[in-house]
Amino acid sequence: MPTQSAPTTETSQTRIPAAELTGIFGTVVKIAARRMLGRVPDSMGVLAHHPALMQASMGIGRKIEALDELDDDLTTYAVMATAAHIGCSWCLDFNYYKAHNDGLDEAKARQVPNWRAASVFTPLERNVMEYAEAMCETPPAVTDELSAALLAELGPAALIELAARVAFMNMSARMNVALGIHSEGYAESCELPPLATRSTDSTTDAAAEPGRAAGVGSGS
Repeated sequence: MPTQSAPTTETSQTRIPAAELTGIFGTVVKIAARRMLGRVPDSMGVLAHHPALMQASMGIGRKIEALDELDDDLTTYAVMATAAHIGCSWCLDFNYYKAHNDGLDEAKARQVPNWRAASVFTPLERNVMEYAEAMCETPPAVTDELSAALLAELGPAALIELAARVAFMNMSARMNVALGIHSEGYAESCELPPLATRSTDSTTDAAAEPGRAAGVGSGS
């Protein structure tokens, strides 16, 4: 699907002012970002203060993104459940937008922040999101039973990939929250329905502005 330009969210204010991306690497990053997103995200401007770290993070991200043992939809639900649990509105918004552009099941993706109450997910999908949330706890709360159930359905390679993707999203989401990096309106630019939010009534689907579901989590 064609990528549309994403507007800057007016209420977004990072804790470290964005810097200009410079040099060969900075130029390459700006070209790639504009091609994919229509603009350079504020988050890249924040990381531009530390080019070596930004390059390392992007390098790991590209390698993680290239893995293909885990189903694409399951990957989306896992990383979005992680982002919702931690409270990273940038990660939630971007991955919802990415699911749309990748042709994945965006109707389900929008319900991830409210997955425990939503009726659209299969038992496997629920187990994947429960695993993602359990990994976010300190210490991690993954049980032998949940791991065994996923191992039986996914196989060892896909389960290891699930753990790696959730771990990488934990790193990214926690860094974004700490640095004050918020949603930049990617989903809104595609006129996607807003992300669901956790509801106290399991029969009701609440909605918020795209990227505003952070902080509600989806734990029981």
